[in-house]
Amino acid sequence: MTIATRILTEFSRIDPAEWERLDHQDNPFVSHAFLGALESSGALDARLGWTPCHLALYEGDELVAFAPSYVKSNSHGEFVFDWAWADAYQRQGLSYYPKLLTAVPYSPVTGPRLLTRRGHPDPAGLRRRLVRLAVDACAQLQLSSWHCNFVATEDRAALEEADLLPRQDWQFHWVNDGYSGFDDFLGRLRARKRKNVLRERRQVEDAGIRFRWLRGRELGDPELEFVQRCYGETFRQYGNHAALNREFFARLAATLGDGLCVAIALRDQQPLAMSLYLQGGGRLYGRYWGCLEQIPGLHFETAYYQGIEFCVANGIGVFESGAQGEHKISRGFRPAATHSFHYLREAAFREPIARYLRQEKAWMLEYREQLGQHDPFRHDPFRHDPFRSESA
Repeated sequence: MTIATRILTEFSRIDPAEWERLDHQDNPFVSHAFLGALESSGALDARLGWTPCHLALYEGDELVAFAPSYVKSNSHGEFVFDWAWADAYQRQGLSYYPKLLTAVPYSPVTGPRLLTRRGHPDPAGLRRRLVRLAVDACAQLQLSSWHCNFVATEDRAALEEADLLPRQDWQFHWVNDGYSGFDDFLGRLRARKRKNVLRERRQVEDAGIRFRWLRGRELGDPELEFVQRCYGETFRQYGNHAALNREFFARLAATLGDGLCVAIALRDQQPLAMSLYLQGGGRLYGRYWGCLEQIPGLHFETAYYQGIEFCVANGIGVFESGAQGEHKISRGFRPAATHSFHYLREAAFREPIARYLRQEKAWMLEYREQLGQHDPFRHDPFRHDPFRSESA
C-alpha cells in the first residue's frame, strides 16, 4: 500500500486508540497522555519557542509511523546544548533559528523518537521514511537543521544510515541489582559513601519529616496546587521560566493514573517538598522536584532516596533522575550514555561541526574514565562490576 506523508500541527488530531497501536515501549513520555497534555495545557506555543510540526506516515487512513517534532525558535527546554552552533551561524550572517527538533519537550529522557506501528512488516523502512521526511521538511519549511534528541537504540540505525552527525553525553541512572531492600543497596556501597547516605537520611528524619506517596488519580486540588507551587519555586530560584502549569499536571494525573506518582514530604502533616515521578517500561523517572523550605538532606531524600526505595519495593529495574548531576555518583547512580543526531542543511557547517563532535566524543570518553575513579561500589570478585555496566 502507498505510504502518504503528513505534517501535523496539532497532536490532538491523533486519536488515543490509534496512538496505542504504535510501539511506544510503555515509555510515559511518548504516551498520548503526556504529549497531549503538553499541547492542550498551553505549555507549548510559538511565544515559548515551540510550534508543533509532527511528522506522520499513513497507509490509507491508518497511522503507521510518527515522530513528535517541533519547529524551534530557540534552544530552551532541550537539554542537548547547541547555543554555540547558533552563535557560529550568527557570526557568518546566517540564522540558526528556526530549526526542527524531534524530541519530547522539557524532558531529557531517552525513548522512541521514530515510532512505528506494532506488527508492521517493515519498521526499519518506516523509520527511514520518517528520516527522509524530516530532511525534506527542513528544505520545504526553510529550517536550518534537524535535531533528534535522546534517541532509543532501535532508532539509531536509520539516523546513522542517513549520515546524520552523532552526539553523545552522559546521565546518571540507578540500577536495581535485585536488592532486597534499601539496606541491601547500602551494603554494596563503600563505607564512606554508605555513611554519607545514612547521615543525609538521618538529617531529614531528625527534622521530623515523613513521606506520603500518592498515585495520579489520588491527587486532588490541594495536592495539584502544591505540586505546581513547588515546581514553580524551583524555577524561580534559578531565575528560569516555569513552562508547565497546573492544567498540565492535572491532565497528566487524570490520564496517566498509576503511571504518575508524587512523593510529598510532610512535617506535622504540613507539606514541605515534593518530587513527581513517572513510571513505565520497567523504569522510574524522577522529573520535577521542589520545596518550600530548605532543610539539609531534603533534596537528596525526596528526589533520590525515596525513588530508590520505591524501585526496590516495586521491582523496578532502573531509576532515571534527570539530566546531569555528578553528585549522584556517590549516592549509587551509574553513568549511562545518551545519544542525539543532527542534520545541518547548510553544507559549509557540516564538516566543522562534525569535527567538533568527534573531539567532543573523545572528551566524553575521557570524562567517563575519570568518573570511574569515583566508583561508589564495593566490588566482590565473583560479581560483575556494576559501575561499568552501561553501554556507550
